[in-house]
Amino acid sequence: MQAALQRPSSTRWSTWRRRYDLDGYLFLAPDLIGTLLFAVGPVLAALALGLFAWDILTPPRFVGLDNYRQLLFDDAVFRQVLVNTSYYVLGTVPVRTALALLLAIALNQQLRAMSWFRAAFFLPTVTSAVAAATVWRWIYEPNFGLLNSLLYAIGVAHPPSWVSSPSWAMPGLILVGVWQRLGFQMVIFLAGLQAIPTHLYEAAAIDGATWWTRFRYITLPLNSPTTFFVLVISVIESYQVFDQAFILTEGGPGYATTTIVYYIYNYAFQFFKMGYAAAIAWILFSLVFVLTVIQFRLQNRWVHYD
Repeated sequence: MQAALQRPSSTRWSTWRRRYDLDGYLFLAPDLIGTLLFAVGPVLAALALGLFAWDILTPPRFVGLDNYRQLLFDDAVFRQVLVNTSYYVLGTVPVRTALALLLAIALNQQLRAMSWFRAAFFLPTVTSAVAAATVWRWIYEPNFGLLNSLLYAIGVAHPPSWVSSPSWAMPGLILVGVWQRLGFQMVIFLAGLQAIPTHLYEAAAIDGATWWTRFRYITLPLNSPTTFFVLVISVIESYQVFDQAFILTEGGPGYATTTIVYYIYNYAFQFFKMGYAAAIAWILFSLVFVLTVIQFRLQNRWVHYD
């Protein structure tokens, strides 16, 4: 009995261990191959392509860092596009994060039909971005659109032209961006709120703490990891906005709503300057990477994990 339970010899053990590891790698192989082919490979190809001038029809011509030099120093439109995208990020991320947190607090109640309200607010998240933008294009129509009709009804004599106005087009995109992703962030905040021990609120209520005191000293600190996660993913996805600009405004009027990803689309699939488009994509990656690193460095000042 003891001999049967003894550990096999080192040779047999090594052979069995190699077979065990091989089985694991075989199970991982489909995902690893897919990641290399469809994620890592294209990223490295784009990095190399940014060093070439290529219009698909002719062989690539090596230009070194000239694409990046032209982007950073000679392309005035790219600077405007960068400002436009940053404007969109600053307009959506703080507003959407604050509204999502307040909405999650309001829906974190044990009341009847509360799940229906949560589903209703989450519904825009699972709606097709193209379909949602098409509906909002009708809402923003200056003459018979729903929004301006409501403004006329409450006495606004000259409502804005929204997506056809250089001044109002970007606020219109920001409104759509806040609406469409609000439910997703609300669900994340709701999960974070439900992880906070209820006895802390009960003890604070017994001590006479007001709603604002409980919110400031319990909800915000204990929910800060969730807030940090929401901010990071919001900045990343907001800098990649494309659908709203493509459907609602086509980057206009002028370049008022042209975002970085839309600019990449124009150079890649309208002008067929693939090398230039790849350089823009890597500048976008570098910008998002730097902002993400800054957020991680600053989290020690306000994020509490205990």
